[in-house]
Amino acid sequence: MEIRPTTDKDLDVFVDTLHAAFGIFPETPAEDGGAWWSALEMDRNLLALTADGRPVGTAGAYSFELTLPGGILAPAAGVTAVGVLPSHRRQGVLSAMMRHQLTELRAHGEFLSVLLASEALIYRRFGYGPATYTQRLTVPRHRAALALPRARGTAGAPATGPGNGPVEVLRRAECGKILEEVYDRYRRAQPGALSRPHRWWASRAGQPPISPAPRYVAVHRDAGGVPDGYASYSVDAGTLTVDETIASDDAVFTALARFVLGHDLVSQVVFKHVPPQHPLRWQFADFRAGEVSGDTDWLWARLLDVPRALTARGWFMDGELVLDVEDPFLGEHGRYLLTVREGKADCVPTDQEPDLSLDVSDLGSVYLGGTAPSTLVRAGRIRAHHSDAAALADALFRTDYPPHCLHWF
Repeated sequence: MEIRPTTDKDLDVFVDTLHAAFGIFPETPAEDGGAWWSALEMDRNLLALTADGRPVGTAGAYSFELTLPGGILAPAAGVTAVGVLPSHRRQGVLSAMMRHQLTELRAHGEFLSVLLASEALIYRRFGYGPATYTQRLTVPRHRAALALPRARGTAGAPATGPGNGPVEVLRRAECGKILEEVYDRYRRAQPGALSRPHRWWASRAGQPPISPAPRYVAVHRDAGGVPDGYASYSVDAGTLTVDETIASDDAVFTALARFVLGHDLVSQVVFKHVPPQHPLRWQFADFRAGEVSGDTDWLWARLLDVPRALTARGWFMDGELVLDVEDPFLGEHGRYLLTVREGKADCVPTDQEPDLSLDVSDLGSVYLGGTAPSTLVRAGRIRAHHSDAAALADALFRTDYPPHCLHWF
């Protein structure tokens, strides 16, 4: 078997092989674009070929920026388009591609890799761990009243503080530049968020509101008229579904939520992506109004270079922790002394006794602050070597804001 990088000439073969691996047929792209594969970076993709040159597997990667705790932007490879033909599964093709890809990413100097897992059982063995989570919130329209009324200013006039600006309804085709700019400001401040390179917006590759699927967009503006949030939505059979709500702060999110929850002629409102522990549920007059479902993992993270990754993110407490990290897929083992002082970390090899022993996939889960190390200790995934180790790790890895990712790739 040969694994080789692709070029632009391989696009059709790559796309056809991937679709065959999943047993589906490509959708016909719209005239104004929208094929998900139009954002592929063909110089970052791989084809697995049999000895006689037949393609049997694919794996790709996008070039993203990932926002780390502390608002730090770091390059991250977004692994995508991974598939093996049914005729060649369980023959080592997937493992060979993933090992080849990880080696290539390291050779290019990358220290972080992320993906969205189609199946949770597959990617942990390659060193990835679930790092951000999301959930769906369904609200019956008749129970959607918020407990706190919109703030009022002097003599009953609308207040002019955050979240009290006007909301304008636009068609998706009218506001592409607004969406791109608002999302980019949002993702730079939100831990766990990924960049959406301009080519995604230009080619309309992905899911709504990037894709050309018809959508209405509620755009919120600040007191100066600058867009600072949006909610992309559609209405079908009495259900208003919000693809994503992007807001500069909680007040703007509340304003957009208030707008869609007040939409006439709908029986319920569905927010497809709400971060766990989001305050929206606490804002309803009826706490049970919001029904949570689809509570699931979203972004999975893999550390390719443990010291570089740990020193790249921001930290919010001083301390020291010795981590004993196993990477069975790459056949590696390392013990590291993590020292945090004034928000910055130093991470070096050490022979000191470990505080925690863990798999690299579990280090990926705690890396962005979305999973507490103590949870994995209690689950038996991480071994704590003394009674204070889990609490110390929780305190060190905590973040100023829970990580969340909306981007599909």
